[in-house]
Amino acid sequence: MSQATTDDERLATFAIQAEAETATKTIVEARDFEFAVDEPEHLGGSDAAPNPVEYLLGALAGCLTVVGHTVADEMAVEIADLEVEIAGDLDPAKFLGKDPEPRAGYQDVRVDLSVETDADEETLERWLETVRERCPVSDTIGNSTPIAVSVRN
Repeated sequence: MSQATTDDERLATFAIQAEAETATKTIVEARDFEFAVDEPEHLGGSDAAPNPVEYLLGALAGCLTVVGHTVADEMAVEIADLEVEIAGDLDPAKFLGKDPEPRAGYQDVRVDLSVETDADEETLERWLETVRERCPVSDTIGNSTPIAVSVRN
């Protein structure tokens, strides 16, 4: 699937198509790319690929990297190197059907950016704030986003 413009010229629609290969392994097509999603063995998978919540963290890292470089270019800040470390905590009890109470998703996500730059501290703080404001993935997971799920047979 490819990016398509919607009726609102300001919006871009991104879409994927996915099919379950097994109960835990999914093959995803995004534009001209294909990738697998799987669970580790201790969650019943074959550990053939990252799991969905790992891909979510990876998507956040990728988005922060792209936005970070874009904002740096706009601010005329030279970034020699940008590394991202992300960790998140979730309680799998709801996912596993053991407890209806905890959220199924991450309870918190911690991001550590290591930036090699000659920018001063004040400029780096402005850069970081702008990156946080403009990253679509962090905005999506940090705020309530409506999700419509339907089923057909």
